[in-house]
Amino acid sequence: MNALNSEGPRRIGYAPGVYDMFHIGHLNILRNSRRACDYLIAGVASDDFSRRAKGKSPVIPLAERLEIVRSIRYVDEAVAEDVPKLEMWERLRFDVIIKGDDWRGTEKGNRLEREFAEVGVEVFYLPYTVHTSSTMLRQALNIELGLRA
Repeated sequence: MNALNSEGPRRIGYAPGVYDMFHIGHLNILRNSRRACDYLIAGVASDDFSRRAKGKSPVIPLAERLEIVRSIRYVDEAVAEDVPKLEMWERLRFDVIIKGDDWRGTEKGNRLEREFAEVGVEVFYLPYTVHTSSTMLRQALNIELGLRA
């Protein structure tokens, strides 16, 4: 789908993520997502949705993660992601979904590509920032605090 604005059609992108403990990898995703779209919607996984998908709750609450992501200049809109990605597409009607290339060629990435091909949505992969992740930050905090990871 291409929405119209005063300059003509625009390509809407959707960049889903937990965006917990915001770091350079998150910034890279949002900055580089502009290569794939004209209007960027960041889907910030709800606490419950993240817990169900990853088996753990985010450190930073949803309201704060939304505010952080919404404040990034590359993001036009930030929404809570509380349903599977295809249901988010039904709500938002984006043209392209943006994921890290760590999804490419995996079972979940292949499923994502198949599901979105059926509705005409492109999957656009960005390089994954391997040296920093929320999981790594969480592990470092747990070590510092003497907690089990």
